[in-house]
Amino acid sequence: MTINPDLQGRSYPAAEVYDVGREKIREFARAVKATHPAHFDVAAAQALGHNDLVAPPTFAIIVAQRADAQLIEDPESGIDFSRVVHADQRFTHHRPIVAGDRLVAELHVDGVRAMGGGAMITTRSEIFALAPDLAPDAGADADAAGVREPVATATSSILVRGEGQ
Repeated sequence: MTINPDLQGRSYPAAEVYDVGREKIREFARAVKATHPAHFDVAAAQALGHNDLVAPPTFAIIVAQRADAQLIEDPESGIDFSRVVHADQRFTHHRPIVAGDRLVAELHVDGVRAMGGGAMITTRSEIFALAPDLAPDAGADADAAGVREPVATATSSILVRGEGQ
């Protein structure tokens, strides 16, 4: 199956909420060898002006990859995950991710470029924090009401190898 060129411009709505917990931050920080005390000690994070533990910057990948999964699992995409090579990942942070955040991500397919028998696909995940009592399907009304705060933008490029590559 070939990659659907009509993917470009497609968006996938925010789905499942990801609740950021202290232990998730600590585990991730250990895994990526981030040693700043604000990742492990609430008092250290509060001394820097945060309400709770601060996640390392790359923690946003957890939420971004959940959004990317919607594209990969879309039967219309033509993507065979066994042929995917992750080519690039970039983050723009609008504010730190902290324990207690309830995050969702909208996925946008910004580019699909044929390359030989495969394709390079560029996606952008807009990651938002929801107000603690807000349902994840609140949509644009949540933005207008100020209860869906931009947290990070994750841009990713994947190469989907063609047959025989």
